[in-house]
Amino acid sequence: MLYIQQSLGPDEELVHVGQFHWIYTLTAVMSIVWGVIGCIAVIWGGIYLQAQFMDGFYAEGVLGKIRELHPGLRILAFFVFLMGLLRFAQMMIVKATTEIAITNSRLVYKRGLVARQVGEMSIDRIEGVNVLQSILGRIFNYGRIMVRGMGVGEVILPPLADPIKFRKSIEKAKTL
Repeated sequence: MLYIQQSLGPDEELVHVGQFHWIYTLTAVMSIVWGVIGCIAVIWGGIYLQAQFMDGFYAEGVLGKIRELHPGLRILAFFVFLMGLLRFAQMMIVKATTEIAITNSRLVYKRGLVARQVGEMSIDRIEGVNVLQSILGRIFNYGRIMVRGMGVGEVILPPLADPIKFRKSIEKAKTL
């Protein structure tokens, strides 16, 4: 929220601040879970194939069998886990560095950690706001907002909590 507070004009006040929904964080955590599951699947598949097709595979215990696995399979299992971890980190960085707010004169969408990308649209130039919700979005009250502006095109915001309230806040800002 730091950028938006710094960029407020003298007569400008915040109407609404958009927040990521908790499902976004759950999706990020599930990236790690899927990375662990994929890692275990690669190791288990390697142990199974090595036991089926190779003679002399007599290691005792799971750790002994993992030590005797081909190094390429162990590296592949590590990379599968690493991809899940990197996806989690990427999603959390996006969440931490994205600011979405409506003021009484504009819509501000800032994202980026080092390189900052800011999209601003004057409230009086907004010609339409669409709410995009899936079935799960309706159940858990999250969705994406697509804002159409005159001469600007479309801006699609990331999944937000309570998208209907966000749309109503845009309409409220238009009347101020």
